[in-house]
Amino acid sequence: MKLKYHTTLTEEKWGKFDFYKQILMIANELNRAKNWIEKKDFREVKLCYERAFELLYLTIEIRNNKKKLRELLRFKEMLGILYIKDYPTLKENFNLLKILVSLDKDSFKMLQF
Repeated sequence: MKLKYHTTLTEEKWGKFDFYKQILMIANELNRAKNWIEKKDFREVKLCYERAFELLYLTIEIRNNKKKLRELLRFKEMLGILYIKDYPTLKENFNLLKILVSLDKDSFKMLQF
């Protein structure tokens, strides 16, 4: 997979991170998107979502657990819905972030919503 934003990241390198860390790194992009939504710079929000997609695709590529894979693919659909919106809201972004971190108990514990 050729990456646009994380050019030095490979599936091998990404696979060395625990699943909860992968989730938290994707969550970082959603948190960045929140900051840009507050500033009403929706071009930057799209870029954050694109970077989140890139990390999500890497995570999906290396997943062999069917249950986690199914949930990641559902999350991808929800991220796609926000991506195509012209003006995602803070609430929508926050709800998506909560869904993401709830995919893993360790990532959920670390952020404790």
